[in-house]
Amino acid sequence: MDFGLSEDQLLLEETVRSFLADRVPITRVRELRDEDCPNDRAFWQGLAELGVTGILVPEEQGGSALSLLDAALVSQSLGHAATPAPFLSSAVMVPLALRALGGAEADAWLGAIAGGEAIFGVALTETFSIREGAGVALEGGVLRGKAMIALDALGADHILVAVGDDRLAVIRGDAPGLQTTRLATIDATRCTSELLLDGVEPEAVFEEAGAAIARMLDAGRIALAADSLGACESMIGQAVAYSQERKQFDRVIGSFQAVKHMCAEMIAELEPARSLLWYAAHSFDALPDEAPLMTCHVLAHAAEIGREIASVSTQVHGGIGWTDEQNLHFWFKRIGVARHLLGGPEFLRERAAELQGLALAS
Repeated sequence: MDFGLSEDQLLLEETVRSFLADRVPITRVRELRDEDCPNDRAFWQGLAELGVTGILVPEEQGGSALSLLDAALVSQSLGHAATPAPFLSSAVMVPLALRALGGAEADAWLGAIAGGEAIFGVALTETFSIREGAGVALEGGVLRGKAMIALDALGADHILVAVGDDRLAVIRGDAPGLQTTRLATIDATRCTSELLLDGVEPEAVFEEAGAAIARMLDAGRIALAADSLGACESMIGQAVAYSQERKQFDRVIGSFQAVKHMCAEMIAELEPARSLLWYAAHSFDALPDEAPLMTCHVLAHAAEIGREIASVSTQVHGGIGWTDEQNLHFWFKRIGVARHLLGGPEFLRERAAELQGLALAS
């Protein structure tokens, strides 16, 4: 059985990458990193016109109703270009949660997401990573507490917040009682924040949302793995190009056996991960019983090979690879932060072992 991308998927990937190369070159990324939040609304509207923001939104709400594999290809393209965009939260995680929860309010928000009119942030970290003093509670009809590592919440129109393990609430990004502070990380291309909620009135509260939370986390982890693999692709491409230009002893360094081995080993690490990503994304829609386990495997593996590829590709560049002017650090840091965003490899392997144990017990 051949398992590969369809012609439509290849065209989608080509179209998105061409759009990103034109609209968000690395010079534009450099400009955006100095903003309070690097997410560019005008650029996001351009993605909406391509149909990217509604890629997982049902057709009834103006979306494309495509598969998670299609969304993963877009995420991979965004990682390849080191593009600052709220795709992970607003176009992947939140639409899947709203689809699972249903209702008129959810449908209205889905339509706004598909049209690029609304950007959603998401605060889910406390559902899988317990931190002292963190967590949001619903008390007397209002929300109180703290949420860490909220994705794309700064400047968002709405934020989807986990309330305990089995409830989700939607709040306005400018709601009274909400304080949003951007967290300083090494990755200037992704916006993460701390949320302090003191009597914030939710726009909606969804009960018994545990299944929706698990589903959106699975999708988010697959999309995050795709982003890291796209960044790895870019770093390998830059390393190979540099090795064909840089000369030492009157020879391009790419002609040296040691450099050839470094580049070949990076590619050998990347290609199996690509297949694993495709299968994990395919299982999300076609094999839902396998998806939670595959999700853990793909993000843990992407985190491990990503760290190695980022390091080796920088080494190929020599000393200049570590400088700001070289640009390689944008991808290096993006891969490093993605390693921890939705659960590090140690957490994911532990979770995979639990899932495997449950499967064997049943």
